[in-house]
Amino acid sequence: MDRRKFLKGAALGAGATALAAPALAQGRKEMNIVSTWPRDFPGLGTSAQRLAKNIEILSQGSIKVNYFAAGERVKAFDSFDEVASGNSQAYIAADYYWVGKDPAFAYFTAVPFGMTVDEWNAWIMFGGGQALWDKVSGSFGLKAFPAGATGTQAGGWFQKEINDPEDFKGLKMRIPGLGGTVMSKLGVSTISLPGGQIYENLVSGAVDATEWVGPFNDYFMKFYEVTKYYYTSGMHEPNANLALAMNASWWGSLTDGEKAVIEAAALMENQLMFAEMQAKNGEYLKKLVEEQGVKVASFNEDIWDAFGEAAAEVFEETRAKSALAAEVDDAFQAALRDIGRSMALMQGQFTAQRNRVLGLDT
Repeated sequence: MDRRKFLKGAALGAGATALAAPALAQGRKEMNIVSTWPRDFPGLGTSAQRLAKNIEILSQGSIKVNYFAAGERVKAFDSFDEVASGNSQAYIAADYYWVGKDPAFAYFTAVPFGMTVDEWNAWIMFGGGQALWDKVSGSFGLKAFPAGATGTQAGGWFQKEINDPEDFKGLKMRIPGLGGTVMSKLGVSTISLPGGQIYENLVSGAVDATEWVGPFNDYFMKFYEVTKYYYTSGMHEPNANLALAMNASWWGSLTDGEKAVIEAAALMENQLMFAEMQAKNGEYLKKLVEEQGVKVASFNEDIWDAFGEAAAEVFEETRAKSALAAEVDDAFQAALRDIGRSMALMQGQFTAQRNRVLGLDT
């Protein structure tokens, strides 16, 4: 072969390669994700980071993901407006943070005496819940998917024992969503704080009680340094499913394949986070008790009954505030009674009897 022809061809080939690379880069979609969780925070934060990483991996590089923890691009509670405006493409959060936008958002994280994780997933995926979520989030220019779940959350951390509904009166407690509204009916002064601000508010006395998640997450928050009474299951968050919500215009610009990748990554994380929480809660509950001297307690039936009466009032008030909330509540309550009844008769009865026989309920 003529050496000059070879060198000329090689140069052309190199030029073609150089041109192809920028063209491919130009075809990539950029996805800036903002989060309400601190960076590297065990459970919630690491789940969000894992989801962001998996979207990029599953897309095989066609989606370039930039992840920003709370405070790195915007403050935690500014995530909604950041994405709705189109400044970022997506957020990872608990949608009940946005009840000030519309109380219907609460149903897509958790509501008092609501669905467990299994029940909620069934409703969202096969019971019409996703269509309602699309209607609520779509009215703000968003598109959301399930993207994590904590499971039934702890009742919270208190500086004194709670033996009677009257003991709640006068407490200053960090508790968001409709659960917080229920507590306010019992005389609690409630406040919604992002996770990164709770400890400092407990130390300063701005709040004297808080709920967060469960033993795994709560251990790393070090609430035990301020308060020692830790209550097991509360009424406020029986599932606590989380959201990956995207700007609807950006979502509409994606190919079907790109949409499928994002949805698949979100649904995978929905399962992974829940499994991780359940796997680690027992280990960290033991650490709280044995290493930190935490006193574990449970709300008695008088308190649960008071919760129930207050919750009934809250649901009526919530329905009156928003036509969307009333529509979602109708569907949610119907699904809860349908799905919840069948699960109670099957899984619920089995779990209760298994725990009794094996002594796990003591």
